[in-house]
Amino acid sequence: MSSPLVVITEQTHGVKIELAYATENNFTGKLIYKHATCVLHQDAEVCLKKAVEHAKRAGLTIVIYDAYRPGKAQQKLWDFLPDDHYVTPPEKGSAHTRGVAIDLGLIDQHGNVLDMGTGFDDMTNLSHTDNADLPPHIVQNRAILLGIMLHAGFKEIKYEWWHYQLPNAFDYPLLDSDLVEVV
Repeated sequence: MSSPLVVITEQTHGVKIELAYATENNFTGKLIYKHATCVLHQDAEVCLKKAVEHAKRAGLTIVIYDAYRPGKAQQKLWDFLPDDHYVTPPEKGSAHTRGVAIDLGLIDQHGNVLDMGTGFDDMTNLSHTDNADLPPHIVQNRAILLGIMLHAGFKEIKYEWWHYQLPNAFDYPLLDSDLVEVV
């Protein structure tokens, strides 16, 4: 049986890839992935292509911080932060370990990342999608991202402005692929 996973590249998909877990610049402070290989389930890739087009029409580019995440990586994140508001327990499996979730932001036409009020993987109330204690320009930037992603067929989660997944994410099976190598 062939894998339902598709490799996403800057060249093939018109996105910027900055996988946080392929660097030490993430909430664990440790390298999780050996390489910055971005992968999504083919169903999520269809929606990503729509999102890329919606963003492009607004003069924006999608920047991807994470996509498919192997179970071993999910375990490392859980070991570091066992809080199910922000990290799904490995035994349940996350939308990421099913390949149907993507963590992302937006870049403007000048190459600047739009200010969303927090960085990616900020595990505080300020990262909640509907936080009311944010300046209007940040609320506007989050609303633009939300509109792009909902229009493309994704669903948001309330704790992380950067996380979008397919609406039926947990109907998909957990995937174990070596396309994304864990340290």
